[in-house]
Amino acid sequence: MEKIVLYILAGYVLFCLLLFVMQRSLLYMPDRQTLSPEQAIAQGLRHWPEEKGYRGFIASPEPAEPAGTVILFHGNAGSAWHRTFYTTALSRQNFRVILAEYPGYGGRRGKISETTLVEDALQSIRLAHESYGGPLYLWGESLGCGVVAAALKKTDIPVKGAVLFLPWDSLPDLAQSHYWFLPARLLAKDRYNSMENLKNFEGRVAVLLAGEDEIIPIKHGKRLYQSLNMEKKLWIFDGARHNAMPVSPNLPWWKEVMDFVSAQDLDLE
Repeated sequence: MEKIVLYILAGYVLFCLLLFVMQRSLLYMPDRQTLSPEQAIAQGLRHWPEEKGYRGFIASPEPAEPAGTVILFHGNAGSAWHRTFYTTALSRQNFRVILAEYPGYGGRRGKISETTLVEDALQSIRLAHESYGGPLYLWGESLGCGVVAAALKKTDIPVKGAVLFLPWDSLPDLAQSHYWFLPARLLAKDRYNSMENLKNFEGRVAVLLAGEDEIIPIKHGKRLYQSLNMEKKLWIFDGARHNAMPVSPNLPWWKEVMDFVSAQDLDLE
């Protein structure tokens, strides 16, 4: 009996070690393919700031007199150019739209980790501000919400508002929810503690949640929302799942969200 218990404990410890070593390959699932200039143009995009050493894509053509610049930080899978529904929808609201790409994704070089993604995001935010001025808005999608929250804590660039599309409270808490039988909070290398990182942000925040989210259960997004102490608004899409959100550019919620975060009583340029 004692040997059986020892074997079980040894297997448990081995599984924990395996998960610790492999966790980033489970979390980050990049598509490393990028677009040629011709392929980008066909999708209404161009490399930003230019093809060589690009940091993402910008919607093209840009509005003649944009209401501001939205930088989109995408989720853990795929790459930036898979998210053209954002450029279509937000361009219709008269915003300049940048689809930021992460190191290690979409043909960009670099190690993939919380540190590298956040530091790269800070550089993209600074470049966008230097190039276009304000107002500047950050939009996070799933993992990208963690990147946005961490960047907002560190940046000295004025950001008028943020949209958190399918966020979590913190990655260790989410991991513990899925792996309840493991010390997941202790094993997590990357933290993405959005509750902590957003404490001092003064702009408006819109939070969008899927009612039946099987990947980031809605309780995590609600917990984050409840922790926010700035002006905020919550949208819950009943019946929606994590990868089945209603994102048609024709839907009215796009305008509702951007009208909220861009409210004119916040003059951050």
